[in-house]
This record gives sequence, structure tokens and C-alpha cells, in this order.
Amino acid sequence: MPRRDDDKRSRRDDELGLRRALGDRMLPLLVAAMTFLAALALAGALAAAALSAHWQDGAASAVTVQVPDPDQPVQTQADRPEETRLDAVLRVLRSNKDVSASRSLSQADLSLMLRPWLGATAEVAALKLPAVIEVHLAANADEAAIAAALAGVAPGTSAESHGVWVGRLSVLALSLQACAWLALVVVVVVAALVVMVATRAGLASRRDAIEIVHGLGATDGTIAGHFARRITRLTALGGFLGALAAVPVLFALTELAAPFMTRATPLQGPGFLNAAWLAQPIWVLLPLLPAVAGTIGFLTAQATVRRWLRALP
Repeated sequence: MPRRDDDKRSRRDDELGLRRALGDRMLPLLVAAMTFLAALALAGALAAAALSAHWQDGAASAVTVQVPDPDQPVQTQADRPEETRLDAVLRVLRSNKDVSASRSLSQADLSLMLRPWLGATAEVAALKLPAVIEVHLAANADEAAIAAALAGVAPGTSAESHGVWVGRLSVLALSLQACAWLALVVVVVVAALVVMVATRAGLASRRDAIEIVHGLGATDGTIAGHFARRITRLTALGGFLGALAAVPVLFALTELAAPFMTRATPLQGPGFLNAAWLAQPIWVLLPLLPAVAGTIGFLTAQATVRRWLRALP
């Protein structure tokens, strides 16, 4: 008896037979695929923005200083007869208020930098290389004045700013953002078209029943509401499945993005520990994707059904 009552209630709630007209397999799977792609596009756009901001904040203030003949004594400092050119440059940098940090690269660091060109077995110590100092400047630092001060204590010292490369990387990040947002728009449009096609197929399969109900006085809003509720449930389910499938992929991408988001060594550990380095808004927006998918389904179904009903004779 309870099962028979449930069947009666189900038929009463589905007066137009939409459970048969709009199956619960194909549409949710298609929407799940669209939601999965939307999650990746959204994560790409947010991650590109975060990387661009990180590069601008960090690398834009970085300067590479090269000191030729670093072990030679400074000729102009009689009160420091044992001071080398490298020591003099480091002393000037550490005493300059516009310099927030400075670090002289070791032989191991230089070997790692030159390995792609010289090979792993190259003897860097046998090469006559300038000393390389990694310098981070404070905000609004006068780079020209710092370069002049360094050249004054160690002639031939050069300071190369990273601003040009940061500008190029920022343009690249903006291009990636534009592509990601464009992909997101395309996914939304395709999802709406999929819902529209499914709704029209449901209308065509239940045309006789709809015409009878419409002729008996059912309003366009009532009929559209039946379709919209069914479509909303299916698209929201598909959105949930797609968002759920995107989670492990985003964790894997986070592992790849972590080295670019920190100046130190990459974080070690599973993906959920590195997730903080990805653009954090994605973890807030990801749970909203099922609601967005349901909203797109509701609005598209409403518009499709109402337009179809207005075309009835």
C-alpha cells in the first residue's frame, strides 16, 4: 500500500510525464562534462591572475648584480686592505635603505644555473665567472642610485632589473586569463544549448499531452514550471557530479603550480597541503557550480518552453 501511494503521488507530481520525456542519464552527464570544463577554465583564469600578481610583487622588485673579479682586493679602500670587491658590494647593499635583502649565490647555485648549458659535469670553479648577488629592493627604490654606488666601490659591477621580464610574463598571464574566460563563456553557451535541445526534445515527445493540458486551461507559466523544475534538478545533479570530478584534477594542478607561487623550495606533501597556493577563490566558487548549472537549466527551460507554447496554433 505505501508503495502504491508513492506511485500515485509520483504520477500526480509528474502530470506531463516528464520523467519519461527527460531522462535522468544523458542530460546530467552532459552537464557534468560542461561543469568539469567550466571548473578548469575558472581555475585557470584565477590561477593566472594570482601568478601575475605574485610575479609583479616579487620578481618586479628583484635585481641581479654581477661583480667581475670578485676576489680581487678593493683598490680605493685603504682602511680595508683585506676587503674584496664582492665584500665591498655586499657592504654597500646591506647598508642601503632601499635594499630589503641581498644574497650572494654560491658555487653550487651557479653550477645549477649553468647546468642546462655546460652540463652536469662542468667545473664551474675553473671558470672565471663574476659573482652573482640576488637583490630585493624596497618599494620606490632608486635603482640608478644603487647601481652608481656599486660601480663606485667596484668598477664594472652591473645591476640588471627583472622588470622587463616581469612585464612580458604579465602580458602572458593576461593572455591566459582572456583565453580561460573565453573558454568559460563558450562552456556556458554550450551548456545552455544542450539544455535547450533536451527541453525541445521533451516538448516534442509530450506534444499531445501538453496541447491537451494547455487547451484545458493550463497557463504557459504552469507548463513551463513543470519543465523548469525537472530540468533544474537534472542540471544541478550534473553540476554536482562535474564539480566533484574536478576536485582531484585541481589538486593535481595545484601540485604543479606550487613551485611558481613561492620563492622558497616547493612545498612537500600531498595536494591538499599545496592547495593554498592555488588561487583561493576557486575553492569558494567550486561548490557554487551546481547552483549555477541549475540556474542556467531553469532559465533556459523557462525561455524554451514559453517560446514553444507561444508558437502553438
